[in-house]
Amino acid sequence: MSMKIRLARGGSKKRPFYSIVATDSRMPRDGRFLEKLGTYNPLLAKDDEKRVVMNLERVQYWLGQGAQPTDRIARMLEAAGARPKAARANLKSGTPGKAMAERAAKKAARAAEPAAEPAAE
Repeated sequence: MSMKIRLARGGSKKRPFYSIVATDSRMPRDGRFLEKLGTYNPLLAKDDEKRVVMNLERVQYWLGQGAQPTDRIARMLEAAGARPKAARANLKSGTPGKAMAERAAKKAARAAEPAAEPAAE
């Protein structure tokens, strides 16, 4: 059985609240789970201690049983110090698309033209 530690969404529309759960990977996101390991409230401030609440002892147990954390849970565990920081390479995140790159080049060319005229005088 392939185990996951992931978020299960709760809360109402536009007011998300997540439970951190250990579940079989074949179950639906908000479906059946084996154990609730904590909570995550994204509406709280990032420095609030109640934003992420986890039972690290049980999380370590499930990791020992072979459960794989999702990307978001892995980041939470790294922030809590329960896992070593992993190197991530998101190579395309900062590069603009083709159309945006063309617009930026045109804008830079227009900005350079007026600056060149006063310098010539």
